[in-house]
Amino acid sequence: MSKTAAETESGGRRHGGRYIYEELRKQILTLQLKPGSPLDEVSTATQFGLSRSPVRDALARLVSEGLVTILPNRTTLVTPFEIEEFPKYISALDLIQRAVTQLAALHRMPRDLARIREADHAYMQALASGDFQAMTETNKGLHIAIAQAANNPHFIGYYERLLGEGQRLSHLHFDFMVSSTSNPGNDHKDLIDAIETRTPISPKSSRTNTPCSSRNAFWITCGRT
Repeated sequence: MSKTAAETESGGRRHGGRYIYEELRKQILTLQLKPGSPLDEVSTATQFGLSRSPVRDALARLVSEGLVTILPNRTTLVTPFEIEEFPKYISALDLIQRAVTQLAALHRMPRDLARIREADHAYMQALASGDFQAMTETNKGLHIAIAQAANNPHFIGYYERLLGEGQRLSHLHFDFMVSSTSNPGNDHKDLIDAIETRTPISPKSSRTNTPCSSRNAFWITCGRT
C-alpha cells in the first residue's frame, strides 16, 4: 500500500471512529442505549457500515470517559447505574465541586468570568429549547469553565470525568425539571455572582445542576420508568 493510500485509510478510520464515538455517546447520554446494554464490536461495525478498527477506537474513548465498561471476560457494555455506588459518587463529586468553585472564586480572572458567562448563556439557550442533550452538554461546559477558572489543572481532568459520568443522571434531572410545572430560571446565577465577587461559596450554591443537585429527580424519574 502506498503512503498516500495508507494516510487516506488512516484518516478515514479516525473520521469514522469520531462519528461512531459521537453517535454512541449521544445514545448513551440520552439513554437510548440503556445502562448495561452490550456493545459488540462486530454488530456495531455492521450497524455503522465500517470496520471493527474505528469501532474499537470509539469504544476505547468511551471507556476512558466512564460511559462504557469492559468486563474481565472482554464483554463490552454501557456502564450500568450501580445504585449502591451512587452515594460514593455523590460524595466525590460534592467534595471536588466545592474545592473547584472556591478556587475559582479566589483565582478567577476577567477572561475567566467572560467564558463562564458565555457558557451560562449557552446553557440558558439550551434550557429554553427543551433539548435535553444540549442542556447536559452546556451544563457540563459551564462547570468545566468554572474549573478552568480555578487555575489548577490537577482538578480539571478528574472533575470532567465525574461530570461526564453524571451526564446520564443529568439527563434524567432535566427531563424531570422540564416536565414539571416549575420554571427553573437561571439556577447558576448565585454561583456565578459569588465567583465574580469572590464571595465564599456555600455547599448548596456549588451544586447547581449537577448530579448532586438532582438526586431527588433521579429517584423520582427512575420511579416513573
